[in-house]
Amino acid sequence: MTDAGARFRTLLARDDLLVCPGVHDPLTAAVADFVGFDTIYMTGYGTSLSKVGYPDAGFITMPEMIDNAANIQERIDVPLLADADNGYGNATNVVRTVREYIKAGVAGIHIEDQTFPKRCGHTTGRQVIPREEAVGKIRAAADVRDERGEDFVLIARTDARGTGDGSLDEAIGRANDFLDAGADVAFVEGPTDESELERIGREVDGPLVYNFVGDLGSSPYVELDALDGWGFDVVLFPITATLSTIASVHEDLSAFADDPVAGMRRIDDKFNRQPVGSLHDFSGFPEVVDWERAYLPDEERDKYEGSLGDDVESGGR
Repeated sequence: MTDAGARFRTLLARDDLLVCPGVHDPLTAAVADFVGFDTIYMTGYGTSLSKVGYPDAGFITMPEMIDNAANIQERIDVPLLADADNGYGNATNVVRTVREYIKAGVAGIHIEDQTFPKRCGHTTGRQVIPREEAVGKIRAAADVRDERGEDFVLIARTDARGTGDGSLDEAIGRANDFLDAGADVAFVEGPTDESELERIGREVDGPLVYNFVGDLGSSPYVELDALDGWGFDVVLFPITATLSTIASVHEDLSAFADDPVAGMRRIDDKFNRQPVGSLHDFSGFPEVVDWERAYLPDEERDKYEGSLGDDVESGGR
């Protein structure tokens, strides 16, 4: 039983729409946690791009995704929802995938019904496996949840709306079948307008996720109050930190390329205007010093006397 899963279930039971910003590594997760959110989401696209340098097109593996998820959950104080792509194989592969995510300690995952290799749910060229096979994968995932971590949250995603011959009817039908198979939450990827969102909210019989991808994808910008009114329970903003990182790093490095010294001063100044404290404070050095004081011999503290550098004993600058 995962503590993160139990906490997420408590949040899901509230009437309020649960907003989850997307992060791609422990650093961006730490920033989101500092800002303050009830739940954080690990994006598959951002993880693939940041960890292996490839787009969200089936290039990242299950161990790489789980390693990232475990490190993020360790770094933050709130429950983490994680992308589990298509489960990395058939129903038997899903058994191990869910076991490994439960061991990682995250609150829950979503698994989609795409073929392998999968791709971003807002790009062309997606394909889905037959409905019966997809239901079998969700049943396998639900059985592992029940056996290994009953509070672990299973979100079942369908990409049927976005395939070449996909229909909203097929997507809604799959979502309900996935809930019947044991999923806790349904996730219809790629609705194209507000009328489709209203139908999903009306016709899917269970808790719902909306994937708010903005200009990157095919789903509309909508107000959160509208989503709440249509019956959605969770809204993911999957690429928030990824787009922010790319845009900010590009802006800063462009200025740095023109004048490295002035560019570095600009970066320093921008960082120092944030409320996170020094880099050493934010990264956790004070906690390391506390561990040293608690567990190392007293003479180990002599290393700080007369040494040069930012004073991590007091948090640095």
